[in-house]
Amino acid sequence: MLYRKFGKLDWKPSALGFGAMRLPTIEGDSAQIDEPLATRMVRYAIDHGVNYVDTAYPYHSGNSERFLSRALQDGYRERVKLATKLPMWQVEATEDFDRYLDEQLEKLQTDHIDFYLFHGLRKERWDAVRKLNILEEAEAAVADGRVRHLGFSFHDEFEVFKDIIDGYDGWTMCQIQYNYMDEEHQAGTEGLKYAAEKGLAVVVMEPIRGGRLSGSPPQAILDLWATAPTERSPAEWALQWVWNHPEVSLVLSGMSTMAHVEENVRSAGRSGPDMLSQEELELIGRVRDTYRDLCPVPCTKCEYCLPCPSGVNIPRIFEIFNEAMMYNEMRSARRMYNWLKEEERADQCEECGQCMELCPQNIPISDWLKKADELLAEAAAA
Repeated sequence: MLYRKFGKLDWKPSALGFGAMRLPTIEGDSAQIDEPLATRMVRYAIDHGVNYVDTAYPYHSGNSERFLSRALQDGYRERVKLATKLPMWQVEATEDFDRYLDEQLEKLQTDHIDFYLFHGLRKERWDAVRKLNILEEAEAAVADGRVRHLGFSFHDEFEVFKDIIDGYDGWTMCQIQYNYMDEEHQAGTEGLKYAAEKGLAVVVMEPIRGGRLSGSPPQAILDLWATAPTERSPAEWALQWVWNHPEVSLVLSGMSTMAHVEENVRSAGRSGPDMLSQEELELIGRVRDTYRDLCPVPCTKCEYCLPCPSGVNIPRIFEIFNEAMMYNEMRSARRMYNWLKEEERADQCEECGQCMELCPQNIPISDWLKKADELLAEAAAA
């Protein structure tokens, strides 16, 4: 295992961190973790040098933290830094901070959390943090030893990210989504560099974009990888691209099989800042461009088409449809489509034509909505 710099802390994290959000389950029920297998996976990773484990209050329907309390017994807790997260969307009052933290300490069966993150900060949640004086409560938890360091995970635009970093001097680290398809998404490369310049450790989540950059890529993508000077799996290419950035402190992977753990541990051992050649970086760029060429609907999410008189969430449907086609990933597309309210789905379109008059890309929206519903509804029934 190779180790990297973690912001201003005098501690070196493993290049790979273990994310406990996609653990193996029983019969596909996310609430039922396959504990014998998951325990072997976590302990294998730690035995092979992983020293950072990440979870959160809602993972696996609240059972991820409970599972880790058992998996990290027999001395494993002392060998890792443990991160978990405050469920910001459920925080409605100042006293909720202590209530959730104490519950999580009990679930994890530990007397302290090494890195306590404000989960999924975006503008409205950051506003709530300040309004409810949650940072004062968090600082009290650091002072009494229940929390060692404070951080946040993030899902919004760069300007909000910058505001959060600049709005509090006590951050030790941040966690952002980052991969070779998301250089300009959310915090993006600009946010990565900004946080690092401010001395924050940067933990990267979704380096394989929820598995979309591995799995079963379209043939055009496989053909490109076959031209690589070094043979790597699609998953390793995605991981190595993130590790190539010196500003990245560690990469989290949500692993659901032992094979994932073994492969990622090996990949971490081959990683390092600025390790990829210019030829390899150019190849990844061609893969990125090819994925984008596979995007069927040229929607830019400008939202000029909204509000739809029928209530259809046009940009979100096109985003789900495009990702299904680009990444050959129908299972997650079905799940995301089903998460939409029924009145937001494509079959509610009445073909009034108003959206097409407003669309700056001149997209035949009604036609694409029909195709999206046929594909996603078919996947839902499969």
